[in-house]
Amino acid sequence: MDDTPSTHTEQSAKTLTTIIYALYAASFLIGITAIAAIVINYVKKDDVAGTWLESHFRWQIRTFWFGLLWGIIGIPLTLLVVGWIILAANAVWIIYRIVKGWLNLNDGKEMY
Repeated sequence: MDDTPSTHTEQSAKTLTTIIYALYAASFLIGITAIAAIVINYVKKDDVAGTWLESHFRWQIRTFWFGLLWGIIGIPLTLLVVGWIILAANAVWIIYRIVKGWLNLNDGKEMY
């Protein structure tokens, strides 16, 4: 195993990215963890700039904001049946994005 500082820094960033995925996943049980995750994404974004992990941060940030957008659209529409459909589809989409991102991270692959 290479023990150079850049390898250690990349491993540390990969571990942090894993933690962020875990925080997003935990947000289904404890909603506030998504807020912690997005804050970490923005605070540490410069640390991963120019690396393959930058694509994961971009993926996580987009997942948060689009998930929030569809949640905001879906909640008032729950008075109509369509709101429940939007919220269910949003939950499935968020789960997909967490799983897809986490698997690609584990395999050392960039996100598209």
